[in-house]
Amino acid sequence: MIDIQPIKLRFGIIGHSPLLNHAIKVAAQVAGTDMSVLITGESGTGKESFSKIIHQLSTRKHATFIAINCGAIPEGTINSELFGHEKGSFTGAAGTRKGYFEESDGGTIFLDEIGEMPLDTQAMLLRVLENGEFIKVGSSKPQKTNVRVVAATNARLVQDVEDGKFREDLYYRLNTVPIFVPPLRDRENDIELLFRKFAGDFSERYRSRPIILDEEAKQILLAYPFPGNVRQLKNLVEQMSVLEADNRNINAEILKSYLPKNAPRANTLPALLGNEQAKDNFSERDLLYKILFEMRRDVTELKQLVLSILEGQGSAGMLQKYEHLFDDVDKNGDSYSDKNSNLPLYLNTSNPNSANYNQVQDQQDNTTIEYAKEVEDENLQEPKEEPEEETLSLEKKEKEMIIKALDKNNNRRKYAAQDLGISERTLYRKIKQYELDK
Repeated sequence: MIDIQPIKLRFGIIGHSPLLNHAIKVAAQVAGTDMSVLITGESGTGKESFSKIIHQLSTRKHATFIAINCGAIPEGTINSELFGHEKGSFTGAAGTRKGYFEESDGGTIFLDEIGEMPLDTQAMLLRVLENGEFIKVGSSKPQKTNVRVVAATNARLVQDVEDGKFREDLYYRLNTVPIFVPPLRDRENDIELLFRKFAGDFSERYRSRPIILDEEAKQILLAYPFPGNVRQLKNLVEQMSVLEADNRNINAEILKSYLPKNAPRANTLPALLGNEQAKDNFSERDLLYKILFEMRRDVTELKQLVLSILEGQGSAGMLQKYEHLFDDVDKNGDSYSDKNSNLPLYLNTSNPNSANYNQVQDQQDNTTIEYAKEVEDENLQEPKEEPEEETLSLEKKEKEMIIKALDKNNNRRKYAAQDLGISERTLYRKIKQYELDK
């Protein structure tokens, strides 16, 4: 049984959250091995602290520990930074240089933001993990290294693997032991502890009394989502410790003035995404939402069309026959409101020439109006059979949308995927699923 309390004291980790305790326990258990570790968690949760736990509790603790942010190194120089280069291998290479993997031989290298690493660098890293070998830029001679790799990311690497942005073999090689660092909003009972810890630290640093929250301010602090996690909380406490020199008792009004307005929240409902990267990350669930919205709009337009045609025919019998389609038309026949779309439509069923009726006609698109005229020209009679109910099968609608997109783009799947708002990989899988490639 591992006692994690001494580990918390040694590395300055505050909190009693079960998720946090589990992450510390896994880090301590894996530290004595040479297994690769992938630390996942949102920005600001303290992932680097876990890499230090793994290094300091291992047999490599007396060797070099190097932490590198892959997203902060330009793509053109990252290979040289990690693996070194030979003299004259590129413009500006005035001499031979050792890379981080050579410098940290026998120790641990922490690769933060691993998802930002270019694909060619990923291939070189995979060779290090599998064979313990690397080749300097401009050299043809392999070199050996004995480095333990700990990686971290705040991105969804699984989605990057599906989109071809991250190597699948490297992902599974790094993810030998996964460690998840929970966000601060999932550690509600730790927020007040962290606040008091930071307030005490900054009171010593700035030689002032520590700030204190009243009860109402505490409730606001606990309810705040903290998208920046522990880093954001620490910055918030430091701001108030410095700027509220004359008032060390923080009330709700003062606290609100320091909290960002319209703070982003995690786990929000799906939203429409506008850039290319957002389109690539569209999931199947988002596609289903899109289909449902299209279905709702189609049903709304169908109701408008049929009701306007029945009014134009002036047939009370036909209105009575189809009244189940218009549950939202009031007893006087003066108004209609679609419950799903929340779009009020004003209709006067007794007088098709009324202003309200004309207003509805003006709101309909050209296609709907032309279709209504064609039906009227054919002297529509009372149907002998009930109209077939429109299918609500999501699979069928999804299949229809894929077929339409392929037809529109002359079977060019890349552009069809862009129209649908999904990745090409997802489109290929759907085509195979619905047997559309035959």
